Amino acid sequence: MHPTLRADLDRLPELLASARDFATRALAGIGERPVSAAVPAPDPGPLPAAGVGAQGALERFARQWEPGFSGSAGPRYLGFVTGGSTPAALTGDWLTGVYDQNGSSGGGSGADALERETLGWLRELFGLGEAHRGAFVSGATMSNTVGLAVAREWLGERQGVSVSREGAAALGPVHVLSGSPHSSITKALSVLGIGRDRLRPVPLLGGDREAVDVSRLAEALDVLDGHPAVVVANAGTVNTVDFDDLRAIAALKERYDFWLHVDAAFGAFAALSPAHAALVDGLDAADSICVDLHKWLNVPYDAAVQFTRRQDLQVRVFHNESPYLGLPTGTPDFLHLTPENSRRLRALATWFSLTAYGREGHAEIVGRCVALARRLGEGVAAVPGLRLLAPVRLNVVCLTLTEGATPERLGALARAVADSGEAFLTPTVLHGTPALRAAFSNWRTTETDTDRVLDALARAVRELGPAPVADA
Repeated sequence: MHPTLRADLDRLPELLASARDFATRALAGIGERPVSAAVPAPDPGPLPAAGVGAQGALERFARQWEPGFSGSAGPRYLGFVTGGSTPAALTGDWLTGVYDQNGSSGGGSGADALERETLGWLRELFGLGEAHRGAFVSGATMSNTVGLAVAREWLGERQGVSVSREGAAALGPVHVLSGSPHSSITKALSVLGIGRDRLRPVPLLGGDREAVDVSRLAEALDVLDGHPAVVVANAGTVNTVDFDDLRAIAALKERYDFWLHVDAAFGAFAALSPAHAALVDGLDAADSICVDLHKWLNVPYDAAVQFTRRQDLQVRVFHNESPYLGLPTGTPDFLHLTPENSRRLRALATWFSLTAYGREGHAEIVGRCVALARRLGEGVAAVPGLRLLAPVRLNVVCLTLTEGATPERLGALARAVADSGEAFLTPTVLHGTPALRAAFSNWRTTETDTDRVLDALARAVRELGPAPVADA
């Protein structure tokens, strides 16, 4: 054994304690850490020849890279839809590395049984029935990709071809309909060989809504004259957390032949709020569902789940044909359900968090985030120079400038807020209007944090000044 590796093995308890202490200090200061990176990243260095050992690597990381890491796990990072890591989830994630189980199959380990138990808990959490079967994947993009891959195989089944055998070209033209699809949907269509241009936008409800007009969706399906299609419904759009009427869309199946995929990356968690659970009525009728867990469940990154009613088709797409792996019979191993053969036990962090806090603990996080989003929305409406672009429907605040709302000015506003170190918001565009969005999903965020975000916004607007007057 290499002497440095042997020395690290001999000192392993001490090294782990050192890493624990380092992490404890980092987490203790997360609330005051600059939310956006405060220093530029260093230039890349050469590959080490001999190496400096684990303690030396930790010290080099602390000196060279740690100062440039953002406070994205902290309470005022409101960009994208980003959670943090609850104490239990972090514990589970660390132990995932310790035990280093390959979560692809049973293989003499109980890891797959733990994942199945966790999937059952999530199914119950989101109000899904026993017909849905799932697997852990890396994120919402992969969850949407897996769901649409199963939908693609279903389209082939309806036409008497096996896409997994003959390829996407055997399908002919594919019809994918959606109102406000996330960008990961078109990415998935590209990966799957269906094509980004096969997505047909369906008109939305009027005003500030991002939900699909179900009557117009029916018209679009009617035009297909019985040809099977894929409908992508949205349970929580990224700009305003609008929800398609899932029950009404599912009812269209009585007249039209389509696969219903629901992108509920973070909107599925509305099921935990008594005041908002009706937004996900009809979710159980979906043929496939995407839920991202490193958002509102607050487990570390690289954790999402996908569900489908047609696991038989999922196996047809993803099964691994190899003599040493065996055929997928009965309850299939997870390597036959996702693109990966080798996969870490992503379920463990979720198992820890659900075991530690249960439905009630996670419902409290959801309820608090919704209340804080409303608090920020009310504050924004009172700041001169700012206005809301849509009602605060759940946990996202979409705002813009009252005057001169150009991409350049909104970008400058976002940079000013980020440069303050107080908060981070992401730019967007809603119905042609440049805007910023603040997404509340971190378990640490409090009213005090929300007020600090509002103050940072107000200061940035004042510093930005009035919009320039156009030349006559």
